[in-house]
Amino acid sequence: MRGSSIISHASERVERMVRYAHVKWFTDVTPVKETLDNVLSPVFMGTALAVALLLAILTQVLPAIMKIKALDQLDRQVERLRPRSFLILQYGSAIALLWSLLEGSLFAPEFAHPHGAITVAVGVTIALLLIPHHIAVKLASLVLLGLYVYYVGEYGLFHMLDYGFYLAIAAALALYRTVYERWSFPLLYLGTGLSLCWVAVEKWIYPAMSLDIIEHHQVPTFGFDPAVFIVLAAFIEFVVGYLLVVGILNRLLSIVLTLIFIMTTMLFGYVEIVGHFMIHVILVLFVIEGVSFYKPPVDMHKTKLDRIIFVALNFLLVLATFLLLYYRFA
Repeated sequence: MRGSSIISHASERVERMVRYAHVKWFTDVTPVKETLDNVLSPVFMGTALAVALLLAILTQVLPAIMKIKALDQLDRQVERLRPRSFLILQYGSAIALLWSLLEGSLFAPEFAHPHGAITVAVGVTIALLLIPHHIAVKLASLVLLGLYVYYVGEYGLFHMLDYGFYLAIAAALALYRTVYERWSFPLLYLGTGLSLCWVAVEKWIYPAMSLDIIEHHQVPTFGFDPAVFIVLAAFIEFVVGYLLVVGILNRLLSIVLTLIFIMTTMLFGYVEIVGHFMIHVILVLFVIEGVSFYKPPVDMHKTKLDRIIFVALNFLLVLATFLLLYYRFA
């Protein structure tokens, strides 16, 4: 009986996590996990290999890309804003939390309306973030961390990984004006990149929900079959997240990703604006900060061949790891 109870409890937690899947913002379709054989389709495998090769080539053309005059001018212009980066993060986080609270949610639109002590905690976090003192900011980061941990207990760790960048935000705020401050924005890169990768895998494992969105929102597929389009769209999101983590073209990717979110906002409307506002704040910071002091992992390899092998094999390894972890626990 005890074993049955444990299994039942685990099944309930998994069901809860699936029920609050990221794409559930826009669809009421019952989530159905795709078989692994279907996930690893010829389209998926071919795209994975093509992307790995493309990324390997990217490491060779990157130096030439960064010499483009327009990019050089962009770097010099946005460099002037770097002293204000923490203020943008601090007050941007306050606005995002306040806006979300006013719309009856926290972290994401799919979560239940916060109430009681949770509402008070969110209000305290917002108030502390509005105080222009680093001690108040550090206290706000602790409350934000506590809220995230609470939601992990409510909705499950593997679903909250969709919003893991909030952990990175809390860490960045906590490190403000400390000897470890230089780690703040690298943590934002890491947290946001991993979150994007995790969200992308959802589209491969539960394609029926994305297919429903395409059908009911008349999403253009640009001539591709809807099923193929979903695979490709998820790869774009995954690659962007991966590149943010490994530190390739961070500034350019943040601009591209922001444009993607703007287009989806125009497609899905107000809910998308509220749900992704914090992401927009982070992407603005990426544009301002560039790679900061962060040394991309690919820079540890000096020869061209080493870089090509590292990027290609590392991408395939990361892709396989995310896919198997999500499939196992989702």
